[in-house]
Amino acid sequence: MKQLITIFALTTLLCFSGVSSAEETVTTVTETVTAVTAPAAEAPAAAPVMTMNKGDMAWMIVATVLVILMVIPGLALFYGGMVRSKNMLSILMQVFVIFSMMAVLWAVYGYSVAFTEGTPFFGGFSKLFLAGITPDSLATTFSKGAYIPEYMYVAFQLTFAAITPALIIGSFAERVKFSAILLFMLIWFTFAYLPMAHMVWYWAGPDAYTDAAAGEKALATAGFLFQKGALDFAGGTVVHINAGIAGLIGCLMVGKRIGFNKESLAPHSVTMTMIGASLLWVGWFGFNVGSNLEANGLAALVFVNTLLASAAATLSWMGAEWLIRGKPSMLGAASGAIAGLVAITPACGWAGPMGSIFLGLVVGAVCFWSVTGLKSLLGYDDSLDAFGVHGVGGIIGALGTAVVANPALGGTGVWDYVTNSVAEYNFVAQLTSQAWGVAVALVWSGLISFIAFKLVDMLIGLRVPEDAEREGLDIAEHGESAYHY
Repeated sequence: MKQLITIFALTTLLCFSGVSSAEETVTTVTETVTAVTAPAAEAPAAAPVMTMNKGDMAWMIVATVLVILMVIPGLALFYGGMVRSKNMLSILMQVFVIFSMMAVLWAVYGYSVAFTEGTPFFGGFSKLFLAGITPDSLATTFSKGAYIPEYMYVAFQLTFAAITPALIIGSFAERVKFSAILLFMLIWFTFAYLPMAHMVWYWAGPDAYTDAAAGEKALATAGFLFQKGALDFAGGTVVHINAGIAGLIGCLMVGKRIGFNKESLAPHSVTMTMIGASLLWVGWFGFNVGSNLEANGLAALVFVNTLLASAAATLSWMGAEWLIRGKPSMLGAASGAIAGLVAITPACGWAGPMGSIFLGLVVGAVCFWSVTGLKSLLGYDDSLDAFGVHGVGGIIGALGTAVVANPALGGTGVWDYVTNSVAEYNFVAQLTSQAWGVAVALVWSGLISFIAFKLVDMLIGLRVPEDAEREGLDIAEHGESAYHY
């Protein structure tokens, strides 16, 4: 009961902005993030010619490799350095295998469920096992008539589907069975990640918006949150809030580590964490800039925004820590950089450079408080602060997108594909749309996570025995060690 009360209190706190019951939405078609073209609508005689730019294709190959670099080795080293040495190998193993498992599931059914037309919440099964996709198949970008090979789009989105579940393990590191983690990830990927990806990112593509009537028809086939007008360029809701709330539910249901607040649980290698954070930062350019799907001027803006927001958040977190604790730490600086990357992810295609710096300064300080003050106040053991950084940072970024996207504040505004111009900006309506995205991610992922953890606990149990936890998961779960002294 105490766990449920804590979950309810946190969800209420994080949904402070609420969701309007009047269902006011942004009426323009938003230039959101990636999605594959739905079955083609009847096109007028003057429809754009479908073309593929080799420069776009080359950039997408590089971007996809960069996102893989974020996961293995980036995330693995970032998380691994923060655990005790007896659990280092277990973290490396979890990230490596989760990535591999999600890659296969994505090809078998994930891509089809996320990026084909179906209901507003789930796609269809027409591309199970990647059926019908050939080297000649094309996926839409955000410019009318411009496409990339669909196989490239499949691979790029695969990396997003692989890193998101891996983020979750940071909340309950050092105490959960390897088998339980894999079973949970199977359930969560299927019923939490894929629906969120479909709700936020699936649309018919820009070529479907030839006039107002065609635009309304195309919008009706899009995902639920896309229809609500929620902006999420590269995964604030789909990736970070989605994973962050799942991690919070997990650490509450699994319970605290043995010795929590009684003995030292300090990171065994801040050096490894710094290396991992650096790889994450570099790889994040593929994550955010690649989500533009084209090598153009907007991609350059996304690059600058990603760089500046993370730099500002590093300084903000360090400054807050220095002021409150008396000394700045390397772990704090690295955590601040990641918090900035998380916050700019949903906004990177709509913010201006100064808006990105503002967002970074805000999220650095707030996330420092969330992993110190909030965690201490509520008493949960979020081992590596997956919720404190990704969950809280994702919420700030998602809601903050409505602020920094405003053209009056240096943002790009929202593109209307019917008029082929920037639409008149309605801040209140856009903030309402962003609140829809935050609330749905928290409730949907929170509920699925709770059910999945309960089910796994009933079937095989979540937590390792006490003696195994004291020995360390490296030996107890995998029979080998990260280090030999």
